[in-house]
Amino acid sequence: MPENNFPKLHNATWPGVVGKGENAEPPISFDTMLDMTAAAEVDGVKFDGVDLGLFEPHFDINMSDDDIKRLADKVAAKNLNIGSLVAPIWGGPAMGSKEDRAVFVDMVRKSCHIGQVLRDLGVRPYGIVRIDSASSPQEWEKNPVENSKLIVQTFQEACDVAADFGERLAAEGEICWGGMHSWRVMLQTLEAVNRPNMGFQADMAHTLLYLMGYNHPEDRVLPENFDWNDRATLTDALKTMTKALRPWTIDFHVAQNDGTVFGSGSHDKTGRHCQALDPNGKLDIAVDAGHWLRNENGELTKAFRHICWDGCMFPNEVMLKQQTWNDILATMIKVRQMHGWYEPEGAVVVYTI
Repeated sequence: MPENNFPKLHNATWPGVVGKGENAEPPISFDTMLDMTAAAEVDGVKFDGVDLGLFEPHFDINMSDDDIKRLADKVAAKNLNIGSLVAPIWGGPAMGSKEDRAVFVDMVRKSCHIGQVLRDLGVRPYGIVRIDSASSPQEWEKNPVENSKLIVQTFQEACDVAADFGERLAAEGEICWGGMHSWRVMLQTLEAVNRPNMGFQADMAHTLLYLMGYNHPEDRVLPENFDWNDRATLTDALKTMTKALRPWTIDFHVAQNDGTVFGSGSHDKTGRHCQALDPNGKLDIAVDAGHWLRNENGELTKAFRHICWDGCMFPNEVMLKQQTWNDILATMIKVRQMHGWYEPEGAVVVYTI
């Protein structure tokens, strides 16, 4: 049997920006992130691509088509593809004023245009555009019903715009985003949006905190004072959450978490992304990824054609060591070996919403 070659393995470039600046460490340039990704290699296997955060200082969301072409050429020169894109929607909260929400939708429009051009150039064969509510759980809790209505309306408008570009939107499940800060609230938001091109982005570091009820204790799944050595209870909790959210999941981040929250720079406290081999990590990464990549019967869903490592808010000293990315790649390879599949290279796959 040939070795699994799907899902494709990507690295995120936005950890060079997220949590940096504003009294924190300086950002790491896009070129450096790209170089570190391209240089990683484990037993002859390399990363297949990168996912991009379309925000400064890495990118100008108003970049011209010529700029997009230069970006495509730069990434392709490293023998990498581009996958999912993060829309810079934080200047316009999804539950904000009419003007705020218009800014949000416009950022999605610009991101989808970039995504479409990259597809047309042949460097982006798969991937989604990621969004969140750009709103805090504390603000959401002041009026959950009305705020959820606004978020749903904004997401629906964004989905309609994205459909014009043949794009899908994935809402990031993270405890720092209002209306998305618990697994059950996230599910309710997705169901209310009810658009064929609306889905969920699961990040293993963030969704672990869903189980602990941070920012929404009533939806806690793990018991209080949970003993992390109790793998059976953790597995049952993961199964409960993934059963609900897996049918919506169209984008997936492999990550590790030590069961705590963390924030730096301008980024609110959220799931702590740990290094792949962190001894304090609470997840068995390759095994636990299977709860998202396989259904209840153990069958592969093949719901997305690439997976991405997200290591936000690692210290720069860590991020500038090549071994860090080799360890991450090795972990990604284990996930693919356990939950991947083989397709002949060059097989035609139709990109649809």
